[in-house]
Amino acid sequence: MTDISDRQQRFERGKAVLDSIDGAGGANVVEALGDVSPELAHQVVAWGFGDIYSRPGLEPRDRQLVTLGMLTALGGCEPQLEVHINAALNVGLTAHQITEALLQSAVYCGFPRALNATFTAKKVFAERGLLPVV
Repeated sequence: MTDISDRQQRFERGKAVLDSIDGAGGANVVEALGDVSPELAHQVVAWGFGDIYSRPGLEPRDRQLVTLGMLTALGGCEPQLEVHINAALNVGLTAHQITEALLQSAVYCGFPRALNATFTAKKVFAERGLLPVV
């Protein structure tokens, strides 16, 4: 296998995973990078989704819970949180489960980050007609 065909296969595998989980949100991120850093767009798809996300061992809903926790803990990642909250809903997490995960994060990374993440979730839930969360 050549480096070019391996690169393309990883991208195609990642694109299929990305599309199945993030839908238009993931595609929009990749497209937005196209004119500034097409290589970063490629790596997000090929490495992030083609090599890592597609691994066995964790179900997509579990990967999204981990991702939500990490993005919340990092702080300042609200645009990525928006994409991954949508993805979490797409892979079967409920709005209630997402808010519980974000509440749990307050214990470990503080109220400001948990609040920012929760307000991001509220925006996504409103767009998807999922408010109020009960």
